[in-house]
Amino acid sequence: MKKKDFLNNLAGRLCDALPSSVKTLKKDMEKNFHDILKNAFAKLELVTREEFDVQSKVLSRTRKKLEDLESEVHKLEKFISDK
Repeated sequence: MKKKDFLNNLAGRLCDALPSSVKTLKKDMEKNFHDILKNAFAKLELVTREEFDVQSKVLSRTRKKLEDLESEVHKLEKFISDK
């Protein structure tokens, strides 16, 4: 779910939870909820699922490369110590 859709959905759900006597102000409150939530989430420095998945893949590739290099170093150390 895109961040804007998520915020709109959450703001809409908050408005729907309001008592019926307050629903006449729904559009104004929905915009205010949206702005408040957007600012709050921006302060939390959250990342999207897509950004998280990309960084997870990068980390996985880096970890694999590090393991390969460590294995190569161990082989070289063994080779040197055997001489």
